Order: sequence, then structure tokens, then C-alpha cells
Amino acid sequence: MRSATRFLAPLVAALVITAACNAPRAASTPTPSASGAPSFTGKTLNIVTGGTGAVYIVYGAGLADLLKRKLNVDASAQSTTASVDNMKLIRDGKADVAFTLADTAFDAVNGSGSFAPPEKKADAKVLAVLYSNLTHLVVKDGTGINTVNDLRGKDVSVGSPGSGTEIIANRTLEAYGMDPAKDIARQRLGAADSANALRDGKIQAFFFSGGLPVPAVLDLSTSTKVKMLDLSDSISKMSAKYGNFYFPITIPKSTYNTAADVTVSGVANLLVVPSTFDPAFAQAILATMFDNKADLVNVHAAAKELTLETATVGSPIDFHQGAIDFYKSKGAWKK
Repeated sequence: MRSATRFLAPLVAALVITAACNAPRAASTPTPSASGAPSFTGKTLNIVTGGTGAVYIVYGAGLADLLKRKLNVDASAQSTTASVDNMKLIRDGKADVAFTLADTAFDAVNGSGSFAPPEKKADAKVLAVLYSNLTHLVVKDGTGINTVNDLRGKDVSVGSPGSGTEIIANRTLEAYGMDPAKDIARQRLGAADSANALRDGKIQAFFFSGGLPVPAVLDLSTSTKVKMLDLSDSISKMSAKYGNFYFPITIPKSTYNTAADVTVSGVANLLVVPSTFDPAFAQAILATMFDNKADLVNVHAAAKELTLETATVGSPIDFHQGAIDFYKSKGAWKK
């Protein structure tokens, strides 16, 4: 897996296009093909993902490449700071498809959290529940940091501004009775920068919410003995205060060559579109993803979790009509 991650780095760099925010959006009306089936050839599709060293950017680049090849669309994967900014780009008509965490999507659609007034809500719907994110709280092994409360007074990265990681990090610290603005020396770094800073001793811990494995954490673990902190005590408190988005999930010790399995908080990842997105295009995207799942798995192992049985389970916001039609056609819509 480590060699595969290193191999993917130039691939992602080649595939990810940092699209201009005012790039043209996908056309809403498909052109019929000679067979009478909708054709989306040449339509633009801006997919907003995440930052370097994270999963969204890898998965999103693979999805853009797949849709280019199979649907002949002009798809690009835009690097962003992830969930919060992605939902703002959807809201503002500057993105067509977005990767986002379920808790962030709920806030965006309902006007809470980062989207509370004076921010505007996002009018968005779900295409699929993709996979589970796991909250990584990474420290160097042997430093004496064994619990979340040991982070008091330490230099800790809580994720990039505008990321879902930052929201989860703040809520996790709060669940342990800590104020992220006062009880730690807060840094706001993305996955790759956090891993480098921990390696170089510039911080003592960092949060990152991602699917397994997170490329930046995996790369770090090849040169530095790391440990994941247990977060099991935070899950029920976070769910009680913010909503039933969080669940216990295990990071196996084999993932990053750590000493033991650890229980952390999990949250679902969603693939979302604007509510006005063309239903036929939505169906075509989902059909392409499921018909070519092996291609996505080759890009990142998190794509293994994409199944008809799980894609409709765990979203706190409504599904797009095109997605509903697709799942009904497969006998997978149970609602």
C-alpha cells in the first residue's frame, strides 16, 4: 500500500486541475445520442475535493478521470480545503459535484454550524454515501501523550480552515472539556503539512478525518513511529449535542503499523450535487461509478466501501431525484 501511495502521487498531480471558481457549470439538458440515450459528451463537470495528502483529492481525481473516459465529459477535480468550502462552492454555483462529510452537509443545508446566519444555506442533495471517515488524532509514539487531555498546552493542528476536520477536531476537544482556542496552541494545517510538522517536531499532534489509509499519515508512518489516540469517550457527547452523525469505528493497527487497534469517531462521506443538477446526468454518474468500481478501488481503497446496499444509508440530507431513480432501477432504494 505504501508503494501504491507513492505511485499515485504523480498521477494525482497530473489529474487534479485547480479549476477557476467561475468555471462554466455542467449543462442541464443532455444531448440525445444516436441510440436515443442521453449523451453528455463535452459537458463540463467541476468536482471539488480536498487537500494534498488526503483521500478526497485522490478519490476525486480518479472519479474525474473515470467520467472523462466513460462519459466523454470535461471533468476536473479541484483541490480545496474540503468539506465546508466544498459546500460553499456548491451553494454559490461554483461546483457541480462535491465530496463532503455528513455533519458538514447537514449544517450547510440547515443553516447551522459554519452555515449559521449571516452565512447562507446550501441547496444540495446527495448522490451517494461513499465511505466512512475516521478521526485520526496522530502523535509520535513514546512522547508521553496517551490521551486527549494530555494535549493541553501542546502544539496541535486541527486541520485546514474550511475543512470538515477542523469542525470534528473542535467538537472532539470540546467533548473532552477543552477549549480549542485556549487549551492548545492551535495550528490549522492540512494533512500533508500536519504530517510534515509532526515529523519535524513543530507540532506534537494533529487531527485528520479521512478514509483508510490517509496518504499523508501512511507516508509519515514509514519514517516515524506514530500512535493514534483513543476517542471513544467523545462519540456519544458529540452526537448528543450536534446530531446523530458520529459512530464508533476502529483504526486497525495494521493500517499504520501502530501498537494496537484504536476506537475513534466515524462519520459518513457523501457525494453531493446542487438540487438543480440534471437527473439524467446524476444517473449516468452513478451508473458509471458502480459499473467501474474496480477503477476507483485502484485509485484508493476507500472506494471498496461503495456498494448498492450502503450508498443510500447514513445521509442526513435528502437524496437527489436522479439518485433515487438510479437506486430504484437497481432495486436498492428501500425508503
